[in-house]
Amino acid sequence: MHLDEIIEMLINNKGQKLIIPNDWAQGRTVYGGLTAALVYHLMSQMVVENKPDEQRPIRYFNISYIGPLLVNQTLSIDVELLRAGRSATQLIAYVKQNEKTCVVAQACFGINRASKINVSDRLTYDMEKPKKATFIPQIPKVVPKFLRHFDINLQAGRLPFMRSKKDHLYGWMRYKKAPEKIKEAHLIAMIDAWPCTVLQQLKLPAAASTMNWNIEFPQTALKPKPNQWVAYQATTQHASNGYVYGDAHVWNEAGELLALSRQTVGVFG
Repeated sequence: MHLDEIIEMLINNKGQKLIIPNDWAQGRTVYGGLTAALVYHLMSQMVVENKPDEQRPIRYFNISYIGPLLVNQTLSIDVELLRAGRSATQLIAYVKQNEKTCVVAQACFGINRASKINVSDRLTYDMEKPKKATFIPQIPKVVPKFLRHFDINLQAGRLPFMRSKKDHLYGWMRYKKAPEKIKEAHLIAMIDAWPCTVLQQLKLPAAASTMNWNIEFPQTALKPKPNQWVAYQATTQHASNGYVYGDAHVWNEAGELLALSRQTVGVFG
């Protein structure tokens, strides 16, 4: 099932009694990037309903993964408007399954404001544009099923569990089946497709779980066209005691900054 079809189902069900199919699984749970994209979409709808005459794009989105959210089981997403001020709207959302809170997200949407401060993008990618995706075999219980929805072109770093000494990942991504239009929900779902930067250092498969993800949108870049590649560069800032802290930059093909990402990941190996 394509992301656009799941979003349509989400809208029709108003976030209630939603069942995520197995092809979006990450192990036994729902792929975290998909969960984030669906929560974001409902939040953005509420912002539009609350301020229909204004453009309030997403500025930051923060999501905490509290407990397992299982595929093929009913889940619900409830969004609450915390405040709608003159320039910014803040919301919180809860994803629940079997009467347990599995995910909590908070986000801010805000209008453009006149300002004398303007610091341009300080980094851009230094990679060749890809001709094709990196072949990633669908190894059961090792390669997550959700990856079948994305093309990944890896240019620096290695795939997980290859005993690499590196702790960064550089490359490109896009949808295997292009959506009608790339929106923030599509970017959110796609950005999270990359593995944790340090899993490449392990020899044997081990579990890793994102605990918190913060993603920021400068809203100064043109959105990619549906079939275009998106550049991604992730680095490890610190890793010890089973926790990894990593940052990532995301650009369109023109080198314009689309998003800044930071994740806290628990690694069990």
